[in-house]
Amino acid sequence: MQHELEKLRYPIGRFAIPDSIDRQLLGDWIKTIADFPARLKSEVNDLTDTALEKKYRPDGWTIRQVIHHCADSHMNSFIRFKLALTEEHPIIKLYEEDLWAELPDTKNSPIESAIKLLEGLHERWEILLKSLTEEQLERAFIHPATKRLITLKVNVGLYAWHCNHHLMHIVNAKNR
Repeated sequence: MQHELEKLRYPIGRFAIPDSIDRQLLGDWIKTIADFPARLKSEVNDLTDTALEKKYRPDGWTIRQVIHHCADSHMNSFIRFKLALTEEHPIIKLYEEDLWAELPDTKNSPIESAIKLLEGLHERWEILLKSLTEEQLERAFIHPATKRLITLKVNVGLYAWHCNHHLMHIVNAKNR
């Protein structure tokens, strides 16, 4: 039972930092981030309000909540990139994603605003990511829970994973 729940929570597995992050891998990750809004839109374009209320696992979020979560999470990540690029090892601000998922703008509102937000945000994010030098990719922020430095190049990978992770949640919820 625990293994089944883990598979529902992490259908593509947990993010693992590769031993080596080269330009090819980084380019693949940036493409995943750039393509995410279109892929998301394609997955949810024809869903009814009833279908948007389907969950990818028991006690999990609805498809609607996942979409709005992606907008919230990706906004936070974009800001973390900017902080790391303009400050020396900033300590990022965490947010209570489970509580945010229960707010009315996430739980009840139409998904179109989140998709529009993601389209504009990812357009800017792609421009920023493609412009980063090797030195800038090594810049980092401090995660307050772990006290660890997280480089921007690792965070690119984490958010490429995040895109695929939540897309799979949506695919799984649609098929439940």
